[in-house]
Amino acid sequence: MPEGDTLFRTAAGLRPYLVGRAVTAARATRPGPQIERVVGSTVDAVESHGKNLVIRFDNGLELRTHMRMNGSWHRYRPGERWRRPPARARVVLEVPGAVAVCFDAPVVELFEQRAEGLHPGLATLGPDLLDPAFDEAAAAEALRRLRDPARATWPISQALLDQRALAGIGNIWRNETLFVERVDPLASVASLDDETLAKLIATARRLLKDSANLAPGRARVNVYRRAGRPCPRCGTMIKSAPLPTEVPRTTYWCPKCQAPKEPTP
Repeated sequence: MPEGDTLFRTAAGLRPYLVGRAVTAARATRPGPQIERVVGSTVDAVESHGKNLVIRFDNGLELRTHMRMNGSWHRYRPGERWRRPPARARVVLEVPGAVAVCFDAPVVELFEQRAEGLHPGLATLGPDLLDPAFDEAAAAEALRRLRDPARATWPISQALLDQRALAGIGNIWRNETLFVERVDPLASVASLDDETLAKLIATARRLLKDSANLAPGRARVNVYRRAGRPCPRCGTMIKSAPLPTEVPRTTYWCPKCQAPKEPTP
């Protein structure tokens, strides 16, 4: 599933070709929203919100896509051959000089911008780790959300994936964040002090930002998908285990660097 860094790069890649340009044609498939309603409007903004990509139009409409496991946005020149079959296109937007195509996304919605504050997929998101306006107040809010009593018994590896606590982090960067901070992924949220949680939030943001500025696939990982290989820090064999969440995830960690902490007497 694309993480916040992927969506951040996608928005940055589409923005120069869409923002400020009038939509000359639009279509959706399988079935899709009444996307033709945006024809004639001008694209005002292309933004990422956690794992969502949002396109806003000057007629008050907003297009939200969520990639889940296989979705992606592509940008083509008019007449250029697409890299995926047209049958897999969920949304096509045409503007002068460019064609933006969303392939395979299971979530495609068009709604009034004024309803965004009530939208269940956007209004419940925690602070976006890649929001340029992310500040101490946002970090404090993310910490408060992680501390929600409903998450107290969750393993921290699961809590970091909850987009209602902090938005943007996914399977790669929650594993890497826990490794960097030497935190046992199976430790409960309640067992970790505020200083540790604050460090996890800051490190997750730093890793996502670093990855967002690199070409796809260029970010270095230490434990993700490295089960059975030596830890780059201590040489111990990296372990893996399934994380029992609604969408299956695998946790990777170094059993020495991230050993469980002894309880404080």
